[in-house]
Amino acid sequence: MNHETTEAKLAWLAELNEQALHAGAEKAVARQRERGKLLARERIEKLLDPGSFVELDRFVRHRETEFGMSDNRPWGDAVVTGYGLVLGRKVFVFSQDFTVFGGSLSEVFAEKVCKVMDMAVRYGCPIIGINDSGGARIQEGVVSLAGYAEIFWRNVQASGVIPQISLVLGPCAGGAVYSPAITDFTLMAEGSSYMFITGPDVVKTVTGEEVSFEDLGGAKAHSTKSGVAHFTAPDEASCIEDARYLLSFLPQNNLESPPYAAPSDPVDREDASLDTLIPDSPNKPYDMKQVIGRIVDDGDFLEVQPHLAENIVCGFARLGGHAIGVVGNQPAALAGVLDIDASVKAARFVRTCDAFNIPLVTFVDVPGFLPGTAQEWGGIIRHGAKLLYAFAEATVPKLTVITRKAYGGAYDVMSSKHIRADLNLAWPTAEVAVMGPEGAVNIVFRRELEAAGDPAARRAELIADYKERFANPYTAAERGYVDEVIEPRRTRPVLISALELTLTKRVETPRRKHGNIPL
Repeated sequence: MNHETTEAKLAWLAELNEQALHAGAEKAVARQRERGKLLARERIEKLLDPGSFVELDRFVRHRETEFGMSDNRPWGDAVVTGYGLVLGRKVFVFSQDFTVFGGSLSEVFAEKVCKVMDMAVRYGCPIIGINDSGGARIQEGVVSLAGYAEIFWRNVQASGVIPQISLVLGPCAGGAVYSPAITDFTLMAEGSSYMFITGPDVVKTVTGEEVSFEDLGGAKAHSTKSGVAHFTAPDEASCIEDARYLLSFLPQNNLESPPYAAPSDPVDREDASLDTLIPDSPNKPYDMKQVIGRIVDDGDFLEVQPHLAENIVCGFARLGGHAIGVVGNQPAALAGVLDIDASVKAARFVRTCDAFNIPLVTFVDVPGFLPGTAQEWGGIIRHGAKLLYAFAEATVPKLTVITRKAYGGAYDVMSSKHIRADLNLAWPTAEVAVMGPEGAVNIVFRRELEAAGDPAARRAELIADYKERFANPYTAAERGYVDEVIEPRRTRPVLISALELTLTKRVETPRRKHGNIPL
């Protein structure tokens, strides 16, 4: 080769490139097409801005010593890696190739992935992994397992340093699931992607349960039950587009601010419909998403985990062009109470926003924590403490709006002034109290009511007195726990003004290795 002409060398390079671009066997490619799935490079092309992809390690091949496969060494092995642009910003990416050895992970496969992960951390860019793999390559034995562990270690080192996003667009089983589980966001395509530790056959053998791939580890199962999936989409193209949209709210790394987008929605816009949105009856539900939609820029709200713990709402939006994370109790589901799943969902979201300098806006309408043995035995104390810990730990700007109920310990947990929220607003409909009027009267005046000649009438009098004294925002405002009571229509301009004030926030925290969140 060294003695050949430059023209011959270029021809040889072109041939190698062609081989690398079509490494997958024809039958495997055809099967991928039949399943309606894109190829590894096609997925990258849809994810990245047109023409921006730069591939790395195209000519890597597995070791010749690989058991039983010395005559089958396709270029690039079973993963495509490189970097490019999403919305004009640099990202690193790897895409597992199911048409090459079923996308199984080998030593060199892991080395390719580890290289782009290291580069992403070194240069402060997000890393996006597209998962579609049959798991560890059996022919390599423990070497492939070591490769997984090297990836997991890098996931942990990169956590909170750069955004990590996982797209699951095919199988992801066994130990392979732990990399997406560690990343910040996991997206799944409905009907074609699944994740589980052990498959249906093993489940049947061990437990006797018969379950399908979809019911065990499909997109619906992980978006409604386990909480592993943050987003689901009807197909691969939609899933990839969702990843691009998600990135528009995230900074490049933990040392940068989220990207600003000049708003077309006037920053001084008021919405008179908010004045009448809260029902007169305190027991009547309403949709907190309507409140959020009428306040944020253009009503655009990217909800995270929308099908899990629907009694709390989490997601991304913009206020005056600034990216924000939104947390809100949802009175339309379980009256907006906090339970185990809601606490864990919101705690993880709050910590993600804090890690990446995304301000938090919290909408409060919470009657308390869900009672019952299932919650107590399930650890609501420990799990509820996660949300308390997350809000207390967060040093990003924290703005809070109490729309209606803020009762008991749940009031403290939901970004109250006492855990160092920066600005706490309340609507005139807000009720800040230890508990609801009926419950409070029944406890405080139990003996008096038992002795009363007309208990019902006396109870009504006491409830009215309690409401006047406590079921309003003004007692809290007298003590500075609420900074301002505002007309609901003014919420957007007031929040934008407060956000712009607090963007320069700096907090000195105690020197420590790390806190000990109640996991």
